Amino acid sequence: MTYRNANYTAFYVDEPYSDSNLRANATKDFCYYNMLRAWKEKDPSFPFIDAHDKTYNVRDGSDWEKTLKPRLHERLGHSKNIILILSSITASSRPLREEIDYGINTLRLPVIVVYPDCETVDDIVDSSGNFKSYIKKLWDKLPVFRDSKDKVAVMHIPFDKRCIKNALKDKDFQVQTKISSGDYFFQHS
Repeated sequence: MTYRNANYTAFYVDEPYSDSNLRANATKDFCYYNMLRAWKEKDPSFPFIDAHDKTYNVRDGSDWEKTLKPRLHERLGHSKNIILILSSITASSRPLREEIDYGINTLRLPVIVVYPDCETVDDIVDSSGNFKSYIKKLWDKLPVFRDSKDKVAVMHIPFDKRCIKNALKDKDFQVQTKISSGDYFFQHS
């Protein structure tokens, strides 16, 4: 059995891919992923374990069926949850669809959705605890997530280091100890 201690970060990167790493690094969602890595590098106690470091790197020009897709599955198999970066520029790319579909529908990994365009929980839900229309429109941009998310526990948080740290430490959002399926968000303190 695989030891599942990593956090799989799913994010949008423009297609078609380029052999140059510069194009990915210039994509907004990829920059948020890099921020998680930078926080971990600066503070080793930050509870982010990067699933993308669990296997060897592949070039974006690699064959989808023979190399890229199996590598995504292998990384997800080492993961205890998915961190989904969902922003105004996110689009339903083939890799992102595969990551979410396999992670939720096959592995039943809990999802921590991070909204970089939101500063607080109040930007995500209204005072009655209903998701704002802007958030639902983001889900519509990634139908595989919208249509599958009811199968797993999903935490919705703004892109805030403290919120992300708390979510990553929360045992309810890890595959081994997950809470029941549904949508969750941190209550106001």
